[in-house]
Formats: sequence, C-alpha cells, structure tokens
Amino acid sequence: MLKTVSSLGGLFAQKSDHPLADARGLRKIISELPRDNAFKALDEVAGWLESLAGLDDFPAERRYEVVLQLEEAAQPHLKRLAREYFQTARLSRSEEKRLWAINYGFSTLLATAYERCLVKSEDGGRAGARAGELPPALLPALSVRLIAALGRMLKWEQFHYGPSCDSLWQRLGQALLTAEAADLAGKPVALPGRSGMTSPVLEYEKVMIFQAASLDSLLPLEIEIAEALIGHFLPGFVFGDRPLIDNVYWSDLALAQPPQRLARMPAQAAPTQRFLKPGAAHEAMLAAREALERGGDLPPDIVLGADYPAKQVARVLRHLTTYLAPVPPQRQHDRHRVMHRMSVLNGLVNAFVVFSGEFGSRPTGLSIESWVVENVSRGGFGAVLQSIPGEWMKVGALLAMQPEGGENWLVGVIRRYHRVTESEARIGIQSLARQAVSVELAVRGASSYAAVAGVPALVLLDGNEPDEVRVIVPLATFDPREAMEYARDGRRFVLKPVALVEQTADYELVRYRQSLLG
Repeated sequence: MLKTVSSLGGLFAQKSDHPLADARGLRKIISELPRDNAFKALDEVAGWLESLAGLDDFPAERRYEVVLQLEEAAQPHLKRLAREYFQTARLSRSEEKRLWAINYGFSTLLATAYERCLVKSEDGGRAGARAGELPPALLPALSVRLIAALGRMLKWEQFHYGPSCDSLWQRLGQALLTAEAADLAGKPVALPGRSGMTSPVLEYEKVMIFQAASLDSLLPLEIEIAEALIGHFLPGFVFGDRPLIDNVYWSDLALAQPPQRLARMPAQAAPTQRFLKPGAAHEAMLAAREALERGGDLPPDIVLGADYPAKQVARVLRHLTTYLAPVPPQRQHDRHRVMHRMSVLNGLVNAFVVFSGEFGSRPTGLSIESWVVENVSRGGFGAVLQSIPGEWMKVGALLAMQPEGGENWLVGVIRRYHRVTESEARIGIQSLARQAVSVELAVRGASSYAAVAGVPALVLLDGNEPDEVRVIVPLATFDPREAMEYARDGRRFVLKPVALVEQTADYELVRYRQSLLG
C-alpha cells in the first residue's frame, strides 16, 4: 500500500520542530510535490499524514488546516489514478490491486487524520460526542470532509465487493452526532470540485443511500456512476429522526452496523436512530431512466463527472429505481436450501468446448473449479467460495456449470458478488439456459460459407421467445444490420438480429429470430 516517510526520524519530538507546524513549511512541502508522478506525490502526502498520527500535542486547529491542504494537494493525483482505474481497458490483476490499494489506503489515512482533528488526543482519536479544541466555525466543514473520506473507503470496498467493517458505520454515525451536538449538522458547506453546497447530514445521507442501493450486482464503473447519480438526486430523498410509516431504511448512529431495510420497526426506539425513504427522488430517477430508454439524452443538469454511454447510465438508473423504490424488490423465486458441489468453467471459450460435445461431458485439460451451492431457486443458484479464483471473477462473468453427479452442463452468469472475508466470497448466479449448443456463425451472404472463418458462439435452446433464440457471441460481434447463419445436424439456420440484450467486456448476449434455410 502507501509507504510512510521514514526518514523524518526524531524531528517530531517537539511540536515546533515539525515541518508542518508553520504555514511556510507546509507551503514548501506542497510546492515540492511531484506534479507529473501521481504515485510518488500520493506516497509523499501519505507519509506526511502518517507523521501527524503520533503527535498528541499538535493543535487541533493547525492539524485540521494541514490535513485539509494536504487533501486538496492530493486530489488531482487521486482523480488521475481513479480515471486510470476505470478507463484502462484491461488492467492486469497486479495493476488493479495497486491502484485500488492507493485509493483505498489514502482514504483510510485521511479519515483517521480528520478524526484526530475532531477530538482531543486523550479521547483515542475517534469522533466522539464533543469537538475537542477545534473552533465551532470549522466543525461543519471538518465533519463533511470526515464523512466524505469514510464514504470513499466504503465505495472502494464496494469496488472489490467487500468485505466491509461494520465499525465504519459507527465512525460515520459518531461524526454526524458530533456535528448534531453542536447544532451544526445542517450547516451548508462548499467543497472544492463540487457544485452546490453540502452539509454533515447530507453527506451521511448520501453514504446511507449508497449502502442501501445494493450495488453488489453492478460493475465498478457502474458503481461510480451510481454514486454520482445518488449525489444528483439526493435532495429528493427524505431523511430524519422520525419513524414514518413509509420509511424504507433505517440506521442507528451509535451502532456498528450498516443501514437496515425497515421490514419492521426496530425493537427499541432510540434518539440516535435515523430513517430514510426515496420521496420525490424515485419519480425523478424514473423520469431520467425513461428518457434514456426512449433514446433521449441525459438531462443537462445531471453532471456525472465524465461522459458515459446512455445505455450504461440507463442500466444504472434501472438498478437504482428498483432498489431505492418506495417498495423494495421482493425475491422472484423461492430459495431452497441445498448443499452440494458444482463444477464451474468460466468464459465463452471454455463453454464453447463443453457444449460442443466433442470431448465428452468433462473435457480434460480445462481448469475446472469446484464450488459449493448452498441454495437454489428457479432463477439460479447461490454459492459460497472458500478461495477466490483469478481476475476473471467479477459481476457479469459467463459460467458453464455442471451439478455434481450430473452429465448436463448449464449456462449462467454471475449477478452478485460479495467478499465475506479476504478469502471467502458469496455469489449469486443467474441461470441463462439449461440447454445450449456450440456453433460457428458466419455473416449471411458471404461469398462462400465454407471459406469464411466461423465465429464461435453458444445458442441457448431454452428460455427464449417464440421463433427466437438467444446467442452468446464474442465481444463486438453483433451488428443490428447483419444476419448470421450456421450449420447444425446437417441443416442450415438463419439468424436475423432482434436486439443486443447485454454486453460485457468479454461477450455479448443477443436475441435473434431464427429460421431454417431452404
């Protein structure tokens, strides 16, 4: 993760000796940060933040000013690495981990540094019920920055699908309680790089909504889009300390537990409980989603920080309008507890091999995983993994699955992924088809069908609309203007494009209208 600045030695034995103790020293340190090397710049800033951690006699107001300026100096570099994290087409596993660790590690250091500003050192460096020596005028901005830093920790944990520590929620709650105790929780605050005003209560509400949105079925870039959309629609949500009949979620600022769905009221009322409902935000999100799905543009007042494909934003809005609805989604199919093993292969290439039937029911030479299925429903499976596979493990990954003792392979896709610990994960798998066949597609009308290199594909034989088939093809294969054809069992079939159902970084799921040729 981020290195400490170890060469500072015994300079910090006295407050006056610290290089950050005076404004001139801080300006010099910031001015000398590398401008063209984000990794080195963030490493240096992280070292200075860590150097403050052991100083109990550093004045709270000065500490806050130092941490604030160090954060603002780091922001351009953090944004650059975040863009690299999202926009690089195929990060290696090691590079992804490096970028993730820098962003998560910096947010962790920043949150701890702001907490030390909030209370006296003898309080243990955690946000408590009172602000120590900090002037009250600085408390709203400090609380906002602390909650935002803790929220970024939660977001980067979500990019890795957990695990998340419940104590994070107690830290968030205590930061808001401190601002409330000073009657400053609603005080408007302007933050650099943000449009409009925020406040401690709005920042907490935003993080609570982010958690309530069940984002573990979205890809990391979609999670980033979701956070920006939540920020835009935040004013329409209703958050408060009164338990209304149409509240959907609740939290307790004093407890180390994430927000809970309000299936029923908490067993005991407490003044630290807070409640949330979608309010007008749900209708506003629905309107934006419907405009995009009709082929319109995103309203100009919705600023997401980058340009994203309309289809991707619509998909995220579809998720948010489902999970942040006045009535949250109920499970479509009943789950049944089971406990059996399932062989698993990932990716279209491996699935093509097993569904070709040319190498038997269990082809040798393929890297077959063994997963434990703990529940099954008509829509799919829930599985637990005692060790996490390679970098292919992500939401949207295509799977070929064979229940233990069976001969038949199924086609599925990972829809939910949550890491319980660093080595254990729980995943939700949607079953796409119980029957499939491997074929080689060619563009209809090619001069010689036999001479054209075939495109490997999986034709899903069940779960289709009448006269249609769903086909899984490699990325960038589908063209809405091109018909395809393939041969099977001595017959030729024509596929006329209907719609692109889903596109991932590895494959496309497409609907075709199928007919027999001649």
